[in-house]
Amino acid sequence: MQGMGFWTLLEGCLLLANALAILNDERFLVPRGWSFQEFSGLRRNSLKGQLIDLIYAVQYMRIPLMVANTIVIVVKL
Repeated sequence: MQGMGFWTLLEGCLLLANALAILNDERFLVPRGWSFQEFSGLRRNSLKGQLIDLIYAVQYMRIPLMVANTIVIVVKL
């Protein structure tokens, strides 16, 4: 039985990034009060503000995320 290695950890992080990248602003984030415009200034230092920043950063990096997904698929085959 093989334990969790570094490659498995990277795959898990990639799955989490994929989950954050597909969140829709109008359908999911805005109705829950998680829009980027609502958090500015000092409120961005809170945990919720940092999570919102992380979500929008992952959504901004979609092309590198696609490349990383392609690399993982090719390596796993």
